[in-house]
Amino acid sequence: MIIERRMTRNPVTATPDMSVAEASAIMKREKVHRLPVLDKDKKLVGIISEKDILYASPSPVSSLSIHEMAYLLSQLTVKKLMTRDVVTISKDITVEEAARLMVDQDLSSLPVLEDGKLIGIVSKSDLFKILLELFGARHYGIRMSFLVQDKPGAIAEISGALAQHGVDIIAFGTFAGTDSTNAICTIKMQNISVGDAVEIIKPFVLQILDVREV
Repeated sequence: MIIERRMTRNPVTATPDMSVAEASAIMKREKVHRLPVLDKDKKLVGIISEKDILYASPSPVSSLSIHEMAYLLSQLTVKKLMTRDVVTISKDITVEEAARLMVDQDLSSLPVLEDGKLIGIVSKSDLFKILLELFGARHYGIRMSFLVQDKPGAIAEISGALAQHGVDIIAFGTFAGTDSTNAICTIKMQNISVGDAVEIIKPFVLQILDVREV
């Protein structure tokens, strides 16, 4: 899947000369945690987040009154707080590549550019939604995790056996195992009981790690 299909299109933005107080108000109103910053030519020049504003805000234990703190924030502009060196992506990179960038560089979001123009943004929340889909988390069924040998055909044997019994596979994921010879699989199924699922799958796996109705 490419990121274009899952990004937030035409995201709300800020300008460099906008006050931090106004940027904060926009985030609250639009229920977002960050704003890409565009200059007068609509070029991306930075990004500002709730965290940036929080760190810049006077401490609640300071001697300043609420009105004084609000005034200070109204005088502070976005360009003074924004992150200028923004990591961006194109709309045709894969979801997993975007996720790798965010994890490796500890990023909470990635603006999406096309021909130098901002067309969208993808955040950790967007990736969490994809994770829910990959695990079939919004569908009721039997969820099982098991350890299998890392060899060609191992997954095909399991899915084939389930298909013969009319089992509906909602999701199937593979993950790193205990060593290079095996892998951990998690499967979500419908139209089967816990007992029957164990009976069908057990002959094809090294160990059943967990099984439950969710």
